[in-house]
Amino acid sequence: MDAILQFLIDWGYVGLFIGSFVAGSVIPFSSEAVLAACVGPLGLDPILSTLAATLGNVAGGMTCYWMGHLGNMVWIEKYFHVKKEKIEKAERFVKGRGAWMAFFAFIPILGSAISIVLGMMRANIWIVILAMTIGKILRYALLVWGVLEAAAII
Repeated sequence: MDAILQFLIDWGYVGLFIGSFVAGSVIPFSSEAVLAACVGPLGLDPILSTLAATLGNVAGGMTCYWMGHLGNMVWIEKYFHVKKEKIEKAERFVKGRGAWMAFFAFIPILGSAISIVLGMMRANIWIVILAMTIGKILRYALLVWGVLEAAAII
């Protein structure tokens, strides 16, 4: 895992986009670690880094939406390893609230299931993209702010 993380960090903004894309999908990965390394020790631009991470993570989240849109629970469980229990938990979380619940797609573990459920519900894709982008950019902006503040203290 350290080699993969270092590879993505070495690629800068492109690596940050790729790492965030992977983390936004159903594959467990820490885009936060790549972002913190890019903004901290590498000194990449915080705004461009936040945008690269956000775009990658939203693209990954939308792959989950697409998987849900396909609606084949057998495939979702078998090939993407998302358990029915996680989907049911996300359904309870989203039920009656609609596409704006994509804001919470940044939540670790449950976020991909929320995106899948929204796809299964055929939620308005434009609202999903907007809400997901807002949630993810806020999370990354807070992380970048924390890294920069920590660097200023040291």
